[in-house]
Amino acid sequence: MSAAPKNEMPCFPFTAIEGQPQLQLALLLLAVDPLLGGVLVEGPRGTAKSTAARALADLLPAGRFVNLPLGTTEEQLQGSLDLQAALKHSEVQFKPGLLAQAHQGLLYVDEVNLLPDGLVDLLLDVSASGINRVERDGVSHQHAARIALAGTMNPEEGQLRPQLLDRFGLFVRLTNVLDAQARKRIVRTRMAFDAEPSLFVARHADAQAQLAEQVLQARARLDAVSWPESVFDQVADLCQQAQVEGVRADLVMLRAARAHAALQSRAEVAGSDVAKVAELALAHRRHPQVHPPVPPAEKPQSQLEDSQAQSQPEPSAASTDAPQDSGGAANSDGWGGMAAPQQVGIQTIKELRPLHTKKA
Repeated sequence: MSAAPKNEMPCFPFTAIEGQPQLQLALLLLAVDPLLGGVLVEGPRGTAKSTAARALADLLPAGRFVNLPLGTTEEQLQGSLDLQAALKHSEVQFKPGLLAQAHQGLLYVDEVNLLPDGLVDLLLDVSASGINRVERDGVSHQHAARIALAGTMNPEEGQLRPQLLDRFGLFVRLTNVLDAQARKRIVRTRMAFDAEPSLFVARHADAQAQLAEQVLQARARLDAVSWPESVFDQVADLCQQAQVEGVRADLVMLRAARAHAALQSRAEVAGSDVAKVAELALAHRRHPQVHPPVPPAEKPQSQLEDSQAQSQPEPSAASTDAPQDSGGAANSDGWGGMAAPQQVGIQTIKELRPLHTKKA
């Protein structure tokens, strides 16, 4: 863990966070396996989103917490290349950016939904691969950027495009705490920290040290943890029931379950690990089930006959009273028969006078 400078307020301990177990679980999984693809936390203001992210950085090996401002450019994020030096001296001079600073630490993005889509896409690429690749005018450079990406957003300020939302590995949706007793515990804990920050941190130092060691050992054993065939079946069934698109949810759920097993010091993933992490991987990818339309119930034969009888038009008085000639029967027999001709009265018109030809 990294100690805060003397002139800086100590970080709120991760083990002291109250009322957000799902958020803490998602962040711990990310600390064990940063290649999960990041954690997106959605919720209203005042639900410990940024507090938890800052507290997690204290559990990481490098202990770095790097904040990404909204006005950050792509060059500031990735770093820049000195093209003149590359042309003159045939060597690459690279100026590191925020991704290099956050290596082995946590990169925090508040209101990630307000960032340009291109910047979010770049962040997710690096988060999933652990490598930052910079290319400028034919000159390229790459370096390790194993970052734990944590993004937060308030749904009242806009949404992420579905394509970007799906690329975040884990998702946590926070709500306001409605239980009065839970609210009292949260408020009292925060007031105790604000009153005596150093004393509050000291009281949680042992728990913090134990959790940091647990994360460190889990990271070391992560690659040795295996998945039995039954876990693959369980994950496939859960993703099929959720009607997710593609297999990204399957991959993330398997990795998250492995990270959970590593935290529990197990060498093999169990079904309980999958159950713990399933909602974190499916919450933002689940599609509502669409049921086929229910066909109308068939009517009994007696009702069908009654409805057909009611639908037939009654003969009008004119048609029953009028005499029928011999041609009427012939016309009714053929489907293409024409109606009988009707007599039309002759009207008198004015006499036409011929025009006289002009004399030459």
